[in-house]
Amino acid sequence: MKSIHFAAVLAAGMAVATAPAVYAKPKKATAVAAPVALAPADQAVVLRDAALKDNNAYEFVAALTTRFGARPAGSASEKAAADWSVEQLKAMGFDNVRVETFPLEIWQRGEEKLEIVGPFPQNLVATALGGSGTTPPGGVEAEAVLFETYQQFSASTVDLKGKIVVILQPTVATQTGVGYGANSGSIRRQGPEIARQRGAVGYVMRSLGTHDHRFPHTGGTRFLGADGVPAMAISPPDAEQLERILKLQKEGQAGPIRLKMLSTPKFLGTGQSQNVIAEITGAKRPQEIITIGGHLDSWDLGTGAIDDGAGVAITMAAAKTILDSKVRPDRTIRVVFWGSEEVSQPGDKGLSGANAYAAAYKAEFPNHIIAAESDFGADVVYALSLPASDSPEFTKQVGNVLYPLGIYVDGAVSTGGGPDTSPLFSAGVPVMDLQQNGMDYFDTHHTPDDVLDRIDPAKVDQNVAAWAATLWLIASTEVKFKGVAPKP
Repeated sequence: MKSIHFAAVLAAGMAVATAPAVYAKPKKATAVAAPVALAPADQAVVLRDAALKDNNAYEFVAALTTRFGARPAGSASEKAAADWSVEQLKAMGFDNVRVETFPLEIWQRGEEKLEIVGPFPQNLVATALGGSGTTPPGGVEAEAVLFETYQQFSASTVDLKGKIVVILQPTVATQTGVGYGANSGSIRRQGPEIARQRGAVGYVMRSLGTHDHRFPHTGGTRFLGADGVPAMAISPPDAEQLERILKLQKEGQAGPIRLKMLSTPKFLGTGQSQNVIAEITGAKRPQEIITIGGHLDSWDLGTGAIDDGAGVAITMAAAKTILDSKVRPDRTIRVVFWGSEEVSQPGDKGLSGANAYAAAYKAEFPNHIIAAESDFGADVVYALSLPASDSPEFTKQVGNVLYPLGIYVDGAVSTGGGPDTSPLFSAGVPVMDLQQNGMDYFDTHHTPDDVLDRIDPAKVDQNVAAWAATLWLIASTEVKFKGVAPKP
């Protein structure tokens, strides 16, 4: 097996042009010279090495973010990006390229402003949470009730009627993103509705970010339409400013904190989003399907480069590496650009594209070999987590191929393949996870700083190499994985 020193690969990547020309038609990569008779593990090495020499993924995400910018779910830019992606995938030579639409309730950001009225008047940097309610046209002014943690808020019996709730709890940076997961479901998703039920007229939270820059993170909360409370996230430095004022208040050096909120989003009614689907049809067992992809929509503050243009590009480029080899896998590889991953929907629902895909392909689930999504930015993959399989030899093979990339096989059984695979996982489809380093992912996630400059081409190529090699070994062997029992 050819040895690859990944540190050298990263160093070489610094010479890659960071602003490649945006392409109108897909570039045809040089075909990988590989005899059909190569054993699966040997062919996986060939594909891995080919991916490290190419910048298909980086060029794709550069074109996507340049041509379409932000791609909010249900927007004209999301649809235009989907139509363009179809053209690209067809030109690359994928099979069965198609768009599948589904209905979506549309939320659109409006005017937004947050300021401290007293005791120390000043503006704060804030943004509305997706799906949150509106203030009156002139805004709402009220006394703020500050809580250092969400637990304090949920356990408190303080009268919140007519008040603005403020949660100051920070997010802990971790490689796996567990710090974000611990906060997003409670503070951002459930907090505003609990505050509304207790009579609050507004809700403010410290952004679920791990940086110290003065820009806020958006993200979805429960979608209640006109009944929802106006809810906003403030930048981490502004949250710390409030903490200092709270300290002065506790010391008797400041009076009650009053805030004025203005947030005027629109609820545009039922619109449409879409999934883009393309395949490499299996040569021997085409009915056996490996589903991979990323989500095409993004939040509106940045251009959705790391969330999730990178994931779309990485999985597409991995499949294209296989396609360009001119050697067909035994099983079908299906690439999905899911729509509408980011936004919540009425009835406390979300993942509209994922659920639409699951409903459309439910009959195929017994033949879904495995599913996985790349949706954690553009840093390097450091581990592969697999479901239980019938082949210890497969685990050994994939480990040998990935090890030179700085990737190990995690012994724990995979239970998460990415947000858009969760409906499949719940239905019993096995999932895998090529785990990326997420230590600084939440520095820019859902912010104006989610732009192409945050992506290192060499790191993206390492992702593509890992995905291409892993996919080939799954698609060209008879390994079988075990999913969880479907939920009743």
